[in-house]
Amino acid sequence: MAGPAFRAAAVRVRVPATSANLGPGFDSMGLALGLYDDVVVRVADVGLHVDIAGEGADTLPRDEGHLLVRSLRTAFEQLGGQPRGLEVVCANRIPHGRGLGSSSAAICAGLLAARAVTTGGESRMDDQAMLALASEIEGHPDNVAACLLGGFTLAWSELGRPHAIRMTPAESIVPVVFVPGLPLLTETARGLLPRTVPHVDAARGAGRAALLVEALTRRPELLLPATEDWLHQEYRSSAMTESIALLNRLRADGVPAVISGAGPTVLALVEEGTADKVARLAGESWTANRLALDTVGGSVLPLAGSGSGSTEDT
Repeated sequence: MAGPAFRAAAVRVRVPATSANLGPGFDSMGLALGLYDDVVVRVADVGLHVDIAGEGADTLPRDEGHLLVRSLRTAFEQLGGQPRGLEVVCANRIPHGRGLGSSSAAICAGLLAARAVTTGGESRMDDQAMLALASEIEGHPDNVAACLLGGFTLAWSELGRPHAIRMTPAESIVPVVFVPGLPLLTETARGLLPRTVPHVDAARGAGRAALLVEALTRRPELLLPATEDWLHQEYRSSAMTESIALLNRLRADGVPAVISGAGPTVLALVEEGTADKVARLAGESWTANRLALDTVGGSVLPLAGSGSGSTEDT
């Protein structure tokens, strides 16, 4: 395959925050949330320029070490070759290290942008190939599936290849996220998990995961029992004691709540009439945000006045 040509026009990519696990759906279920990072990428004549505003502006690297840049580079290799230069502008709104899929958002934004600025990119990398590459970079498919597809997703691997299906969550569900001030590394939370769990816990978890599909898509009144978990949340409690305390308090009050991803954010799935009341339950040490459900997933939005999409050779 000959090396690619690149579009002269900049592209804007929008990617949603995600919450994985959702209680019993460990490493398989994900939900896209209406909180977004925006990235603008333009192929330049030479070099690399990265500008970051919002979350991570003071801590993220502005060089080849940036996860989004690494994802761009990986995608360009798959697409046939690197451009001479890149200009990348990030407007970050997804909190980092809080279990809301910020790393998956960066990965998916990089892959989507690379494909969009490559002439014939979709024929060189279809959606299944993008999911596979995003899963390889991230290490598991649950967050990246929800980020790419939107809605409520179920992801699994078969013969070493990730797959995902998208379902439409019930419109009446309102996500409320309780974000603590301090982050938690996913590696730290994952390191607390045991190698095995009791068979009775696995059996109960399988039943609740099956129920969660029905509750999230058609019968939200079942969300409280459907989000009960025995596989991961309590095992991680020593790393996020305040999150587990809030989780248990919400559930004791009848609020369907889970640890979002690896934590420490707590996610409540409530109805319109109770969302504002639930958002006030956490106290001053938390930032409570009522969000929408994202049903679109990662999308590419051409910039107004960015040109006609002409190409240049590498």
